[in-house]
Amino acid sequence: MIKLPDRVVDLLLYSLSAVFALVTALTSTLLPHRAWGAVAACGYLAAALLVYLVRRRDLLTWATWGAVALLPMVIQAVQRAGGRTDRAQEEVLVVEHMGESLLHHGTPYLSRAEIAAIPLDERLLGYRPYQPGMSIFGVPRALAGDFWWTDARIWFAVVTVGALVAAFHFVPSVRALQAATVLPVTALTLATGGDDIPVLALCLLALALIHRGSFAWAGVAVGVAAACKLFALPVVAVLVLYALFTRSWRLLPGALGLPLLALVPPLLVAPDALIENVLRFPLGHGLVTSPAQSPFPGYLISQIEPGGRYLAMGLLGLAAVVIGALLLRRPPRTAASAAFFCGYGLLTAILLMPTTRFGYLLYPAALVFFALALSKDTASSPLSSAARGDTALYRQ
Repeated sequence: MIKLPDRVVDLLLYSLSAVFALVTALTSTLLPHRAWGAVAACGYLAAALLVYLVRRRDLLTWATWGAVALLPMVIQAVQRAGGRTDRAQEEVLVVEHMGESLLHHGTPYLSRAEIAAIPLDERLLGYRPYQPGMSIFGVPRALAGDFWWTDARIWFAVVTVGALVAAFHFVPSVRALQAATVLPVTALTLATGGDDIPVLALCLLALALIHRGSFAWAGVAVGVAAACKLFALPVVAVLVLYALFTRSWRLLPGALGLPLLALVPPLLVAPDALIENVLRFPLGHGLVTSPAQSPFPGYLISQIEPGGRYLAMGLLGLAAVVIGALLLRRPPRTAASAAFFCGYGLLTAILLMPTTRFGYLLYPAALVFFALALSKDTASSPLSSAARGDTALYRQ
């Protein structure tokens, strides 16, 4: 198998990404995406031209991320604050509405009756299919008003930058960093919507902290991620098994406690509203259907009548059982193996979910590349010498 030099791969990545961004700018039907593409195409092109001129590949990656994700995000936030209504995807508005509801009503969710009272063409925005912790990103706008810096994407980016800087300080890998930052699906998501990116970044940080032996903080990182979005729950499940089989008990309080703690206020204030938003709507039993309909197998199967949705859910459940059996048969005993399980498990779930988005692929892509980086970095881990000397660690 031919292995291309790193800088050749970088050149291909940035060049193809520039083409993708340009095509997006010219053809996308989503105006925030077109705006992203117009700015990002220039950033990717500049990165391609600098591949052989900048000695530090990691610095070029960080700079490129600033040009293709952070800069277009700030531009759109400024334009939106100035009155443009086409400079944010719907999830940004939803998160900001969650923050407002949390501040004024003690719960980020609307009840089914309240959603039914919203005009039909606006009813979709009444649903908030995220975990309660996501509402924190909407609080700045609820408190201070409509400024560029209160845009929920700005706060998504603040958390993302902090988590990624820490994660890649512990596990330096340019290729994994590129997957988490400058890959077009990742950069586009942060600039136009962004709610998935801090969740992903916190999951990567949790894996990096496990790799370095900081189990309590790893639990806090993944626990915060799961308190924001359900997509982090499979990562929590894998890491809980890791903790049980390696006796890393300090990981458990944060990983399990924080998601449960986040549920307490909405359960006390309006439990039916929580169930309507977090369970009924994603499962297709809301007053309106989710627009997340990428043509993956799960979605295509769910369109078969009669009973397609139940068949898709059955396949998803079967996949969960198979992955669970594999986890119990060969439980993860290193951060790398845990990351591989998370990446491939989420990929399977995304492909089989009846309601899904192409952009969700950023999770398995970043996790698998990070797993490869963790595998290569094993020798530098403070746990590695102990792990190699402990035969029980590898006993099946």
